[in-house]
Amino acid sequence: MSTPVGEGALDDAFRAVGGRIRAALAARYRDLDLAEEAFAESCLKAAKAWKDEGPPRDTAAWLYRVAERTALDILRRRRTRTENRPDEPASEPTAEDRLTSDDAVIPDERLKLIFVCCHPAIGGESRAALTLKLVCGLTTGEVARAFLLSETTLAQRLVRAKRNITEAGVGFEVPEPEHWAARLSAVLSTIEIAYAKAHEDAAGSGRHAGFAREMFDLTALLAEMLPEEAEVLALAATVRFAEARRPARIDSTGAMIPLVEQDPALWSQPMIAAARGYCARALGMSGPGPRIMQMMIHALWCGRRSVADPPPWKAVLAAYDILLGLRDDPVIRINRAVALAEVQGAEAALIELDRLDADVLNDFLPFLAARADVLSRLGRHDEARISFDRALALGPGEAERRFLERRRADLVGK
Repeated sequence: MSTPVGEGALDDAFRAVGGRIRAALAARYRDLDLAEEAFAESCLKAAKAWKDEGPPRDTAAWLYRVAERTALDILRRRRTRTENRPDEPASEPTAEDRLTSDDAVIPDERLKLIFVCCHPAIGGESRAALTLKLVCGLTTGEVARAFLLSETTLAQRLVRAKRNITEAGVGFEVPEPEHWAARLSAVLSTIEIAYAKAHEDAAGSGRHAGFAREMFDLTALLAEMLPEEAEVLALAATVRFAEARRPARIDSTGAMIPLVEQDPALWSQPMIAAARGYCARALGMSGPGPRIMQMMIHALWCGRRSVADPPPWKAVLAAYDILLGLRDDPVIRINRAVALAEVQGAEAALIELDRLDADVLNDFLPFLAARADVLSRLGRHDEARISFDRALALGPGEAERRFLERRRADLVGK
């Protein structure tokens, strides 16, 4: 059954401009809860109005204006309860006016909003999380999984972050260049995770598929803005190395193809060349940093020119060893274990995976998929099936689901 026109337009608008509208409302009213409540109400009204009358020509403007009126109504009701008059909209240009003026739906508007929301008044651990939810439109569950936190813990952090914003009177103004450095780490983390949401979907058909192109553009823009920041250039290179491989990521049945099995002849060499340009500039100004090493791992893989070239597992493992010394987190350890399985064997990889906190990672698909793979290599097929089943129960994308089902089917009769 096809999606009704109104619902499809609302879904598209929600994904494309929801984050911008929430951020613009937050900038105007300086109240994140109010922004989210008003935007949610505008979506409810759109669901009915667009179904009856069809979507408007400018869906983003419609949603913003309705949310704006809703926010004012909420403020009036609050003031009425306290016998005060509501504030009138500011008569002079505000941060919101600058953020939403004319063509709001353009790529650099997203980057501007990311800088706005990565405010130093927000705790370092919460800046990227709040920005991903507010500007990029990720759900609390999606953000929690990205940071390997429970939804409850993440929700509590977001509540504290919002409280800090209110208490500090954060203005949500676009920062001047001299203030960019204080926000850069959170900005890069936000872009990195947003791109990862697109990259985990090999077919590029999921809810966040559009992030791939958008983060590709944003990293280029950021590299122009901050040409002397090695980590910025490294992230721009990483995104290009990864996107260059996209044409080889699914097979004729729509199943994901693991990196080691991809045909390098299908990779985009012009995009790899562009990545190497950023790579050379980054290496020329910095020693190993976390994003530099991640870039180098992608560069190693993109050095293959054909399926006949041996995979660079030993070099990749060595790079992960260095990376682990710079940033030790479960995601890096899982990826290192994959390389370890190829260099030292599945037993060594399983030992590393079992050292991780399974209580935290049992709903993290890369962990379950990696563990299923090494267990199957070790002939522990029943345990491998359990890990495959848990991974499939998480609802991966279509290409990833087909791949996992195929690998699980290989265990039949074993």
